[in-house]
Amino acid sequence: MSEPDPTANPWTRLTRRVAYENPWVTVYHDEVTRPDGRPGIYGVVHFLSRAVGVVALDGQDRVLLVGQYRYTLDTYSWEIPEGGGALDEDPLEAARRELREETGYAAARWLELGTVEPNPAIQTNRCHTWLALDVELVGEPEPDEGEVLAMELVPLSALEGLVRQGAITHSLVVAAFYHFLVHSGGWRRPV
Repeated sequence: MSEPDPTANPWTRLTRRVAYENPWVTVYHDEVTRPDGRPGIYGVVHFLSRAVGVVALDGQDRVLLVGQYRYTLDTYSWEIPEGGGALDEDPLEAARRELREETGYAAARWLELGTVEPNPAIQTNRCHTWLALDVELVGEPEPDEGEVLAMELVPLSALEGLVRQGAITHSLVVAAFYHFLVHSGGWRRPV
């Protein structure tokens, strides 16, 4: 007898209804049959856009961080420039736009770092991370309405300490830094 395929979907969705929606997310309430065969429920937060995050590195090996107050956690957060792009928009174009809008910076070169799924247990969001090299200020920031952003250029060598100290905790940012480490082989400019 062959073993069951561990990658096969063990869940059965019986019904789905919209519990909440706004221009950015739809929250579904699903009635399901769980993997153990018992009835259950599942909540799914479905994002209506994709996320992009940019590790922006200038010619002096400093990373551009943006700070903003995060309503959901009631705390201030230092992050990389990030935002959303339409599902039919090229992720690189969305990353270029977000970098320019949030910071006023543009990059000479771009390198795709990787994709992150921040919480696949409850959400469908996929985040694309990019490295923007040799960024330069080209204009004034144009943040979205409701965004109050601060900017700081931080030496690349200080990032590990900021993550270890808990000064940077945003999952997309930490994952983007990890992707950066994989591509660069350490806290240094990739070739």
